[in-house]
Amino acid sequence: MAEVIRMPRMSDTMEEGNIIGWLKKEGDHVEPGQTLAEVETDKATMELDAFVEGVILHIAVKEGPVPIDGVIAVIGQVGEDWQAVLAAANGGAAAPAAANGQPSTPVAAPVAEAPAAAASTEDSRVKASPLAKSIAKETGVSLAQVTGSGDQGRIVKKDVEAFLEGKGAAPAVVTPTPAATPTPTPAPTAKAEAPTSAPFAFNSGGNNYEEVGVSQMRKVIARRLGESLFTAPHFYLTIEINMDRAIEMRKQLNEVSPVKLSFNDLVVKAVAASLTKHPAINSSWLGDKIRYNKDINIGVAVAVEDGLLVPVIRYANMKTMSQINTEVKALAGKAKERKLQPDEMQGNTFTISNLGMFGIDEFTAIINPPDACILAVGGIFEKPIVKNGEIVVGNTMKVTLSCDHRVVDGATGAQFLQSFKEIMEEPIKLLV
Repeated sequence: MAEVIRMPRMSDTMEEGNIIGWLKKEGDHVEPGQTLAEVETDKATMELDAFVEGVILHIAVKEGPVPIDGVIAVIGQVGEDWQAVLAAANGGAAAPAAANGQPSTPVAAPVAEAPAAAASTEDSRVKASPLAKSIAKETGVSLAQVTGSGDQGRIVKKDVEAFLEGKGAAPAVVTPTPAATPTPTPAPTAKAEAPTSAPFAFNSGGNNYEEVGVSQMRKVIARRLGESLFTAPHFYLTIEINMDRAIEMRKQLNEVSPVKLSFNDLVVKAVAASLTKHPAINSSWLGDKIRYNKDINIGVAVAVEDGLLVPVIRYANMKTMSQINTEVKALAGKAKERKLQPDEMQGNTFTISNLGMFGIDEFTAIINPPDACILAVGGIFEKPIVKNGEIVVGNTMKVTLSCDHRVVDGATGAQFLQSFKEIMEEPIKLLV
């Protein structure tokens, strides 16, 4: 019996998937585990694998967005009436069939390939999946240097990744220049002076803009953060922290740490320690109830080309700063390469957004559902401060806590920030 293939849910926030391209075509035989198509979700570009064996009888959507559970293909045996199966799956009438009772567009049985005496124009081109082409373009790899492992030598994502891991580079091919035919020497002419710069051109009557389609990631960011801002009543608490001790401790830790620790690692660890004292901050609004999370899973916002991804550091309160550093770097790298898996972006109970490395003094962040709070971290700046009754130069950092007032009250948020400030100003408390 033919199977209807539907768009699966590839992440917890996914509502539709955008088919970038198919790696198989109608009439191809597929087995479970083989990649059928490449699908862009709200968080990554992922491969859609077959889960049944058979022949692709029909591809319903060759490119474009498909909602969750939307029909994308039918897989079965040669000669099966896929139109009837599709109609039954959709609860409608079967599509018109030919006079012999077979589907109006049957899939022909596969035939043995004839020896390739001469490659066609299509075969002479480099065959590669859309995702492989995208990765090659981003990394500057020439697909002509990559050996394909797919059907008929097609280059897929893993082939480009394997090439990058090997750091291989084919030698440049030098094409010999044929001997030029002697031509009469033209009479000398006056040498024209080349213009020193291109002439300025101004389009006064045209439309001076460019429109770009919205990616699946940007759609979800717009929808979820719009819902968060206009559904959850936000309020904001800002506090300034003296970072002198934190700077000293970071220098000392980096003398013995197996990895070079960043201030962000210290922030993540301090947040995790503070959340253990204030479980109301580590909570979620569920409409008719509030969930107080026992595990402390901190999402760390990472900027990527199309928007923002939030990989999650699980059980952050139980990890050392060097472990946090290693995990954040690995997840951030995967996020920028769009290789994060859905389980690496789920389960957050609190989120940190750090823009300090961009020289931002302070800002407010929109709560990342299902969290009740998000901490916006600014940069560290030298400024005059009062210390022991004297004005001295100090290093300060501002952080702003965005709170969902349905879950967190002002005093609760303020107490959390007090604990966080105490740890950051005396970070040795993290060691006891």
